[in-house]
Amino acid sequence: MDSEGQDEPRVVWAVVQSGIGPLLLAASRDGLVNVVFHATDAVRERAVERLASRLGTEPVEAPGSPLLAEAIRQVEAYFAGARRDFDLPLDWSLISGFNREVLRELTSGVPYGTVVGYGDLAARVGQPGAAQAVGMAMGANPLPVVVPCHRVVESGGGIGGFGGGLETKRRLLALEGVLPEPLF
Repeated sequence: MDSEGQDEPRVVWAVVQSGIGPLLLAASRDGLVNVVFHATDAVRERAVERLASRLGTEPVEAPGSPLLAEAIRQVEAYFAGARRDFDLPLDWSLISGFNREVLRELTSGVPYGTVVGYGDLAARVGQPGAAQAVGMAMGANPLPVVVPCHRVVESGGGIGGFGGGLETKRRLLALEGVLPEPLF
């Protein structure tokens, strides 16, 4: 048992298959702390090392952990088209300041099936000239998909960038009905 009298490790992780490839989900006792795209072996190793360094504890692979059970269920339901919103406790410890403020606004203010421009999102947090900083916040998002940075697009109609790759962003937006499904 740890110092808090609990058997559960402080940070656990598992890989979940999704409509956009394998996702690594990591959770702490405070909630979901990280989602990582394209979680192949090499990506997974780097992600776990980065989490250990940033959180000061060695993450443990534990797909059956109660800390991950609801997150896995909701992510699977989202990709099956049976869920539009995530209702999970989130551990925001990997992000702070302006970036956290922007991501919280994104989570609460940009619903499934809609998009927002980088500049519009900047204005919503009281920084109307900070579109580029919003782009940086999207790139730093430790909880993509659950904190829907794929819903932030260029004001001129372009798709914008995406840490998981543009094809992943297109697929997420198509899943939500914002873009048509690719023909092939």
